Amino acid sequence: MTVYPFVLHLGPVELTGYGLMMMVAFLMAGWAIQLDLRQRGLDEDYAADIIIAGVIGGLVGAKLWYVLLTRDPDALFRRGGFVWYGGFLGAVAAILSNGWRRHVPARFTMEICAAPLSLGYALGRVGCFLVNDDYGIPSSVPWAMKFPNGLPPTTVDNLQRMGVHFPLGTDPAQVVAVHPTEIYETVAMFLVFWWLWRRRDHGHATGWLFACYLLAGGLERFLVEFVRAKDDRLLGSFTLAQATSVMLMIAGAVLLYVWRKPAGPQPLPESLRPKEIGPLRAPA
Repeated sequence: MTVYPFVLHLGPVELTGYGLMMMVAFLMAGWAIQLDLRQRGLDEDYAADIIIAGVIGGLVGAKLWYVLLTRDPDALFRRGGFVWYGGFLGAVAAILSNGWRRHVPARFTMEICAAPLSLGYALGRVGCFLVNDDYGIPSSVPWAMKFPNGLPPTTVDNLQRMGVHFPLGTDPAQVVAVHPTEIYETVAMFLVFWWLWRRRDHGHATGWLFACYLLAGGLERFLVEFVRAKDDRLLGSFTLAQATSVMLMIAGAVLLYVWRKPAGPQPLPESLRPKEIGPLRAPA
């Protein structure tokens, strides 16, 4: 199967599939947070605050991580070049800082963001697929795909630069089929979202759901990296993303243990309770 990038031209504006799906990802994550706040009887505007902080912190963190990884300062001014874990850490820092500004406990913010994070990640990977980026290693499975105009194209030459080995004499310009790892991640994280969303009334201490997200999300990324085409392998097939995934899984496991005991109904943040509007008075 051969797949080409999705690009939408609106006059002089060029909208890529990645940009479109990133917008959808943030909007859908915001909608999920808003729905959760509504069901808890809390201020729904906090969802917009979270998304705005997440967009700004995520974009800055993803770009800075990419620059540090590639040691290419010029990438700061290019359209592409973002790394998920940098975006995740940047978004977390920005969202928790905004929560501190609004006097919302950090654990509560993490709790309501756990399932929406999975949803946003799943949709974001659809964007990666639409621009033919973040694909896997060569494969002969029936659903393997060729990306002749990918970022970069799945040619023998480009894949060799990512550490993939081919027999001597293989045409470097040949386009080969690879694992569509973007689709693997989308399916996996949709399942994680479904599981987390159904457990919002878990009864454990506040923050337990975020610990589950760290463990599940870290495990998903750790596993998919084995079939990703990557040039940042540290020890054998072990990548930098896997090292980060291991740290997130350890953090998630520790927090799951700390917050494992049933805590009963948890107090909701007073700062998010809708302000009551008093009766209107006629002017004197």
